[in-house]
Amino acid sequence: MKKFILYFLLFFLNLPAQAGETFTVLQWNIWQEGTKVPGGYKAVVDEIVRLKPDFVTFSEVRNYNNTRFCDRIVTSLREKGETYYSFYSDDTGLLSRYPITDSTVVYPLHDDHGTIHRMLTDIHGQKIAVYTAHLDYLSDAYYNVRGYDGSTWKEIPRPESIAEVLAINDASFRDDAIRSFIKTAQKDIADGTLVVLGGDFNEPSHLDWTRETKDLYDHNGMIIPWTVPLLLDNAGFVDAYRTKYPDVLDYPGFTFPADNPLIEVNRLTWAPKSDERDRIDYVFYYPDRRLKLVDAVIFGPKGSIMKSKRIVETSHDRFMEPMGVWPTDHKGVLVTFELTK
Repeated sequence: MKKFILYFLLFFLNLPAQAGETFTVLQWNIWQEGTKVPGGYKAVVDEIVRLKPDFVTFSEVRNYNNTRFCDRIVTSLREKGETYYSFYSDDTGLLSRYPITDSTVVYPLHDDHGTIHRMLTDIHGQKIAVYTAHLDYLSDAYYNVRGYDGSTWKEIPRPESIAEVLAINDASFRDDAIRSFIKTAQKDIADGTLVVLGGDFNEPSHLDWTRETKDLYDHNGMIIPWTVPLLLDNAGFVDAYRTKYPDVLDYPGFTFPADNPLIEVNRLTWAPKSDERDRIDYVFYYPDRRLKLVDAVIFGPKGSIMKSKRIVETSHDRFMEPMGVWPTDHKGVLVTFELTK
């Protein structure tokens, strides 16, 4: 009888993914491991316990004081009754509710110019590669458009042409990192592996800086084909949030800067005289008949910072609001996928 039960369990654990089975991916910049906000680390743990995402792609993992952040948070979650898997990483981090079968550094950390890490797992016989990216924070040319230097954040004259903006933007290492991702991900795709990427790109999207928005949010009349999201688009990858909500006016999806009532406004803004709101945190995926986008919501407060003022967003964006302390200056993105036959 015991052998029969064992075989029965093994059979069901190894069944192929069934139609209608879902999994969630949470992209979350946690602002230096939650250390910038009183009670921030505990809030990170508590929100993961509440949401129970299948995968978390972290930005701003620092391993302070010779600690291993991902080991520490896995332990903290286990103490709350939640089992997650991870591995050592710098700058970015990954959590998985499924055992990790492989992990690699796709773009290594160098002088704080960003990183990309990859993990491989299996959901009932379906291989999935989950990537986490935190791209270079310097040469942020979307600040130049708003009259601030994108590396020093001092006030400067605005650039006069799109070519000038893109030259500043491409002086960063963001495009180098994302090209490394595309090269690695193409091997996964060729192998029949599903691919998902979550990240704080520190760069807006060409899908947001359009004719409809050129005179909004201090875009100052510019329609800009931002490099990194366009590279992904051209390589066939899909922006989950903008695909779910193509109406850029009703669903701007701003993820930065988020309001945080525990932090002074001057610590939440990089361009105090500007409307610097933008969507710079993303979940991308490679389209596959076995993978269906089901839902996407902004995870975080409805409040944002605009011209050094705390405001509440009035868009049609849907928010999964925090239950207590918000540990960061970003908003996250929570995306639900369905595995199909």
